[in-house]
Amino acid sequence: MADRAQLGAATVTRVIEWRLDLPLSMFPQTPSAAWQELAPDLSPTFWDAENWHAVVQSWVIQVDGLTVVVDTGVGNGRDRPAMPFLANLETDFLGKLEAAGVGPESVDIVVNTHIHTDHVGWNTRRENDTWVPTFPNARYLVPEADYRYYHPENAEARGPGRDEQHQARLDASRILFEDSILPIAEAGQIELWSDGHRISESLWLRPAPGHTPGSSVLWLDAGRPAVFVGDLTHTPMQLHRPTDSCVLDEDFAEAGVTRRRVLTEASRRRATVIPAHYPGRGGMTVVARSDGFMIDDWLAINSS
Repeated sequence: MADRAQLGAATVTRVIEWRLDLPLSMFPQTPSAAWQELAPDLSPTFWDAENWHAVVQSWVIQVDGLTVVVDTGVGNGRDRPAMPFLANLETDFLGKLEAAGVGPESVDIVVNTHIHTDHVGWNTRRENDTWVPTFPNARYLVPEADYRYYHPENAEARGPGRDEQHQARLDASRILFEDSILPIAEAGQIELWSDGHRISESLWLRPAPGHTPGSSVLWLDAGRPAVFVGDLTHTPMQLHRPTDSCVLDEDFAEAGVTRRRVLTEASRRRATVIPAHYPGRGGMTVVARSDGFMIDDWLAINSS
C-alpha cells in the first residue's frame, strides 16, 4: 500500500520509514496551555498530554519525466550516539519504496532538504563493509551551506554548541557525514547548491535557513502548487505559533523568521505545505490569521 496524491500533473507518494513519539519539552517556547487549547482539533493525531507524534518519511515526486525523492530518512544500521532512539534501526524502507513502484535504480534526483540524521540516512546503504549510494543513478542535491557547516574538517570553525545536548549533536554529525554524505561525494553523485536551484520546469529549491544553516524548501508547481518544507515545521503548533522553535533548530530566531516567510508565501499562493514529519494527512493548505496561520484544508492523500 502507498499513500498518493495528485497535484496537477505531478504524482506525490509518501513512504513512511518510522513512527516515534517525542516529549513536548522539545518546544521550549510553547506553553502547556497552548497545547491544551488546540488539543480538541489536533490531538491525538499530532500530540497527547506528554508527547508530540511524528513520522520519518520520504516523499517521491514524479513530474517532468523525473523521479525525485525528497529526504531519505534514518537508514539501517547507523551509529547515532546523540539520538539513540534512531540508532541501529532495521526497517523495510527500500521494500516499501519498491512496493510503491519506485526502485532505487529509477530515481533521478535525491533532495536532502538539510543534513540531519533523519533526512539523509538512506542516501547510502551498507554493501559488505562499505557505505555505497542507495540510488546509483541519481544526482544528490545537498545545500552547500550545510555541507560546509557539518563537514568534519570545519568542526572548529563552527564554535561551541549552545548547551551540552547541542554540542553532542554537533559532535555526532561527524559520523552522519561519514556514512551518509561522504560516500555520495566520493561516488561523484553529489551536487552542492546555494542561492536557489532550478531542477526542472516544475521544481525549484530555495534556501530556508534557521533549522540548519542550509535548510531548504522544494517548490512544486505542475498546475497545483506545493512546497516541501523539511523541518520548517515539526508540528501544527508551529503554524499557530510560528516563532516557537524546536530545540533541534540551530538558530531559533532565524528559524522563526523563515517559517513565517515561507508560510506567508504558501498561503498567498494557496500552495499545499508538506512537512517532513507530519503524520495523518501529511500536508495542508494554510491561511494567515492574526500572528500565525490556521489550517484551511488537508492534503487529499489516498492509499493505493
